[in-house]
Amino acid sequence: MRVVLVRHGQSTWNVQGLVQGRTDLSELTEKGVEQARAAAAALKNVAFDRVFSSPLKRARQTTEILLSERPELAVTFDNRLLEIDLPGWEGLNHVQLAEHFAEQHTTWRTAPEKLLLGNFAPLPALWQQAGQFWQALLESCDGGCVLVVAHNAINKALLATALGLPPRAYPLLLQSNTGISVLNFDKSGYAQLESLNLTAHTGSPLPPFKRGVRLLLVRHGETEWNRQERFQGQIDVPLNAQGQWQAEQAAYFLKEVAIQRAFSSPLLRPRSTAEAILRFHHEVRLELVDALQEISHGQWEGKFRHQIEALFPGQLDQWQREPHTVQMPEGENLAQVWTRAWAAWQQIAQTVGEGTALVVAHDAINKAIVAATLGAGPEDFWRFKQGNGSVTVIDYPDGPTGRPQLSAANITSHLGGVLDCTAAGAL
Repeated sequence: MRVVLVRHGQSTWNVQGLVQGRTDLSELTEKGVEQARAAAAALKNVAFDRVFSSPLKRARQTTEILLSERPELAVTFDNRLLEIDLPGWEGLNHVQLAEHFAEQHTTWRTAPEKLLLGNFAPLPALWQQAGQFWQALLESCDGGCVLVVAHNAINKALLATALGLPPRAYPLLLQSNTGISVLNFDKSGYAQLESLNLTAHTGSPLPPFKRGVRLLLVRHGETEWNRQERFQGQIDVPLNAQGQWQAEQAAYFLKEVAIQRAFSSPLLRPRSTAEAILRFHHEVRLELVDALQEISHGQWEGKFRHQIEALFPGQLDQWQREPHTVQMPEGENLAQVWTRAWAAWQQIAQTVGEGTALVVAHDAINKAIVAATLGAGPEDFWRFKQGNGSVTVIDYPDGPTGRPQLSAANITSHLGGVLDCTAAGAL
């Protein structure tokens, strides 16, 4: 089952900076209506089997616009998609909150999972609500594509609970107005994050960047071995024609982004991708980082799946089921990849200090970085998709020593649409 998750368009209270929560006094602005129309256009080729929406006006209006040319689709308005409940805060702005609820407001900004409003803990309650929605949906649907339209906080809770993340992950995820996220569920209910917070349809290719450090994480373009599902690892395979096209599309997608620094794995496929992107940023020198090289598959490298199965019976199945338990013969395990990838990433953030940098690497490396950003480990390796030529955005609003935020993940809008249609080949 695929779930396309959309946040409502800009609302009147969004513009005023007021806490909305479960109040229903807010409605879409003219800009919010335009955002919803743009999202509808972006999703026009996605066939939906079922639609769920929060019953609150701003979400209901967004849903109506998204389905304006799909009269055959009925909408289920589900109270489990209501926005977070913040009693006593609704209708106030952050200046008023800081004045009247100073201690609680500080808790919300630094450790929101610990916030108590009286005896009520809003985030744990929201996580329970999101879990109940998924349970009901998974019990009633056995496949197809589902559209869900809701709000900022509940969308974060839906994403986090699907991925097995606790309430402390709340500030690590971003949801922009009409941002589109995609989750894929297998029959057991295991979820993969295909993409997060796509905003290109709104006219802004990336979510707004206000301050701190922004790192743009790109996976290299396709190689012939990707297409053949042949394990590459650290063998230096070049881009194929499709990969060169993907690199060019990424370059145009990021053309207007102000990039101050650029880093890449030294292998040819990411280096070529980075060089293509930097054609529009002539003043930026590419810096090569050995620790960003792809996972070493050891004796798997250069081999096809049937060859690996013949030489190492059962290991591929173990790699699919429990990737964190696999020690590649004469190669690495995922714990080693996590350690070196995250250390390299943090060093890059420290080196950049402020502004925007480009980082081009590989599937396993990128998955490790995205997962580590959210506090996930090697056991969650398959939960995060990284398509060839995709762009992921990780921000540090409070500087490189502050808390990271996954602002967007696996953007492939520049490669043909909302859904990731890149090759699903071997690493």
